[in-house]
Amino acid sequence: MADTLYLSLWYPNLLLESLPDKLIAVLGAFAAHGGEPGVYAATVWPVNWSEAPVFQRVYGRGAASAGPAAGPNPGIDPRQAIEEALELLHDDYAYEFQIGWNLWELESAADADSSLDRVWARGPRLVRVTGYGPLFDDGAYEQDGHIRIDFGTDAPFLAEDVDLDQVGARHVEENVRQLVDLVAAVEKASGATARLLWSELGESLAQRLAARLGVGN
Repeated sequence: MADTLYLSLWYPNLLLESLPDKLIAVLGAFAAHGGEPGVYAATVWPVNWSEAPVFQRVYGRGAASAGPAAGPNPGIDPRQAIEEALELLHDDYAYEFQIGWNLWELESAADADSSLDRVWARGPRLVRVTGYGPLFDDGAYEQDGHIRIDFGTDAPFLAEDVDLDQVGARHVEENVRQLVDLVAAVEKASGATARLLWSELGESLAQRLAARLGVGN
């Protein structure tokens, strides 16, 4: 069963004024590890998730670009997005940024039980990177991290709905390698002292992956 995958990062004695630099480091790591360089959107949430955003801006993918080549644009530099959103710097706010991260995913399959007619495509999926003020949602950072990355469904790393052939197994392995490299990169770049890759259902991705690729290979 598909699950939602997160990465939580913690920093010792983090001052709120240092949060922008940490977010810049985390978002900047995506471009070197399969991600797109521009931030798609930024949202600022006050107090808790049930409140209406106090700031929201769409920069790319959902925003039309101007000029003769109008169409989806790639967003803006993470530093600029962070500067705009964190002008409203409060200890009970959360700052969410959306960015594209390219992975192999099964685009279509005429027969899920057959390797015939399967189409694997590499393209951006939406990832949410959120920085927490210390008082947001009654100190949610203690459990979720000072910064939390929401990767969305873990399907690209497991592909549990199909029997993996050699091509599928290779793409899943590439996705996993990219995930491992990104996790290491954001930890190093941002100076995190603790990290946790976890799922919404509490299941171990590593154990599920080992079992999955063992069957697929």
